Amino acid sequence: MELRQLQYALQIAAERNFSRAAEKLHIAQPSLSQQLSKLEKELGVLLFQRNTSTVELTQAGASFVEHAQKIIDSVEQLRREMADISQLQSGRVIIGSMQITGSHLLPHVLPDFRTQYPQIEVVLLEDTSVNLEKLTASGQTDLSLLALPLTEPSLTYEPVAEELIDLAVPPNHPLAQRFMSGDHRPVTIAELRDESFIVLKKGQGFRKIVFDVCKEAGFEPKVVFESNNIETIQSLVATGMGVTFVPHYIARARRGEFLPVYLPLAEPIPSRTLVLARRKGRYLSKAAEAFIESFKDTMEHVVSKEQL
Repeated sequence: MELRQLQYALQIAAERNFSRAAEKLHIAQPSLSQQLSKLEKELGVLLFQRNTSTVELTQAGASFVEHAQKIIDSVEQLRREMADISQLQSGRVIIGSMQITGSHLLPHVLPDFRTQYPQIEVVLLEDTSVNLEKLTASGQTDLSLLALPLTEPSLTYEPVAEELIDLAVPPNHPLAQRFMSGDHRPVTIAELRDESFIVLKKGQGFRKIVFDVCKEAGFEPKVVFESNNIETIQSLVATGMGVTFVPHYIARARRGEFLPVYLPLAEPIPSRTLVLARRKGRYLSKAAEAFIESFKDTMEHVVSKEQL
């Protein structure tokens, strides 16, 4: 059974005449009769009682027309809904996000996106970077906010921001005292060789960045404490337990009772690339495309404000 056959039957029922129905459908009358016969043969029932002057619905035909009309209406509704989505009048996008990074960036992004596209529903799914990669690869998110490098080979991504990395030290640390005394020289990574580090636990993407930065400077960080939460790590740094690296957008928030001192690092300044990742081959909806562009635009605005 084909959709066009349903439309043919509905038109015949409306016109009660094959010639007029064929004219409205812009097909030849013999073709219309042939398609109706084919449909009736497939169904095993007679839909129309034909005579020389009129065409009347049979009992089976009346039931068929009722259901066919509902099907055609549903198809038309579906087409309109798809058209709305393509024009961004409605839609839904599931966004995965690293918890702490998202808490500092999404408050900038989501309000602007909601203003631009009020009919698009955004569903937020927060988890660790390792779990987010798995969720994204399995198609449970449309896009996920992650940082390079990605470990899941089935993912592709769109870069959205380059985030510098700051150094966090206790307020009474010699490097903090040096900075506050007026010596604003950026700190070299090599100066941190003998420091005690507080880092994220395994399973957090930023942990690898910390180790990679130290490795490039020729040493492995001496880890004295680990936590799942970078906010906790910053508080522990503030109490004097060690030092750590902090993504700039997290450091700039500076909230909490215990605050470390944030210092700039020397060139080449370590950074991480934030991306919106998705599964390779997954259809990228118009809503998802709009979210990517909105995210990029918002981040450009955030960066430009910082540079003022």
